[in-house]
Amino acid sequence: MQTQLIIRILGILLILFSGTMLPPLAIAAIYGDGGGTAFFYGFAISLFTGLFLFIPRKKVKGELRIRDGFLIVVLFWTVLSLFGAIPLYFSEIKGMGVADAVFESFSGLTTTGATVIQGLDHLPHAVLFYRQQLQWLGGMGIIVLAVAILPMLGVGGMQLYRAETPGPVKDSKLTPRIAGTAKALWYIYLSLTVACAVAYWAAGMSVFDAISHSFSTVAIGGFSTHDASIGWFDNAQIEMICTVFMLISGVNFSLHFAAVRGLTLEPYNRDPEFKVYIGVILVVTLIALLVLVVQADIGFSTAFRDALFHTVSIATTTGFATQEFHKWPLFVPVLLIFASFIGGCAGSTGGGMKVIRFLLLFKQGAREIKKLIHPSAIFKIRVGGNSLSENIIEAVWGFFATYVALFFIFMLILMADGLDQVTAFSAVAACMNNLGPGLGAVASNYADISDLSKWVLSIAMLFGRLEIFTLLVLFTRDFWRS
Repeated sequence: MQTQLIIRILGILLILFSGTMLPPLAIAAIYGDGGGTAFFYGFAISLFTGLFLFIPRKKVKGELRIRDGFLIVVLFWTVLSLFGAIPLYFSEIKGMGVADAVFESFSGLTTTGATVIQGLDHLPHAVLFYRQQLQWLGGMGIIVLAVAILPMLGVGGMQLYRAETPGPVKDSKLTPRIAGTAKALWYIYLSLTVACAVAYWAAGMSVFDAISHSFSTVAIGGFSTHDASIGWFDNAQIEMICTVFMLISGVNFSLHFAAVRGLTLEPYNRDPEFKVYIGVILVVTLIALLVLVVQADIGFSTAFRDALFHTVSIATTTGFATQEFHKWPLFVPVLLIFASFIGGCAGSTGGGMKVIRFLLLFKQGAREIKKLIHPSAIFKIRVGGNSLSENIIEAVWGFFATYVALFFIFMLILMADGLDQVTAFSAVAACMNNLGPGLGAVASNYADISDLSKWVLSIAMLFGRLEIFTLLVLFTRDFWRS
């Protein structure tokens, strides 16, 4: 383990992160409604800590190994979330303790969207902007951005990219150089953000709200500057824009890259994961629409608008809302929560287990049924015309089994802490899937649960963001053997 190199890189990344405190400082100066001091503290503490870690090791060089990459990614997301909580803690938000500030910071950077804050409409603009900015930075992953920068500082980024990038297939590159891949992803991400912000502004949002909501929309985060979320605007055009950009952001960004480079939609048409992703959205929307019309006695046009928006929002793990969907017939919110387990596509900003994993699980199940009929036959699992190795199938099953085990552990801890079954189940699902809103006591926010539950759920968010194994591997004995 290259300890000194790891500390050096952590210092660099923390110095870079300190710069994210400057835009909220500027917002505080522009609007003059408070928050500036808190962000100055956050900037100073993050910067000096980063310098303290980096300067004594500025001449340390080396090539990262796989183990180093895993450790840096886990350390960075953990340390980053802790330092990201500093301005929230000092911002004098009512009832904001250490556990609350850390929970909010973890929720922002992991793009979960769960919040402990009540009264968003009355917060300083600097705090509101900072929460949205956290989600935007966490959406594509600061590590991916850092991969584009670290080569200039003499640090290879391939191991960081492999450890950070979500999905069962980690080795695909869009360009010959990994730094070029990171830059390509961020160019697409930035372009979508700008387009989303302009569309929101044209539909009637203020410049501040348009930029803020574009951050959390493209990041599939779900934070809003209003307690009523997107419903505050009561604007069908804004809802449709939000729906479109949530759908786009839930797609593998490599497909966007291929489509833009070739000026064709063919990459989407050829991708089986994309087809399943759209199919799941359509099926869940139709089922939710039917239940709302028949059981809730809601008019067809209103029911369709609500069903489509909330299906896309929850299934992509964004977490925006226009209605109190937890008050709908229980079947619908439970169905939506289950849809969040599937989540977005691999290589997207969406959470959940990813569509490709569920597609592979389904194909593996179908293969086992065929083997019962033809025990001696050999069946290959194909995706998009390509046969997949058994290693990938085994990895998917291992991920699924580990996910279920961790889910029940977290759920049992929350129930032991006093939460009812519905609240505990939905809270863990919302945090591990990086969704945000839950049911029961956490339907509106997470302010009323205990500090222990907030710490546990913060860990659950990290497991979800790092797709379990990246974090879990650190707890194995083999990882620490030299």
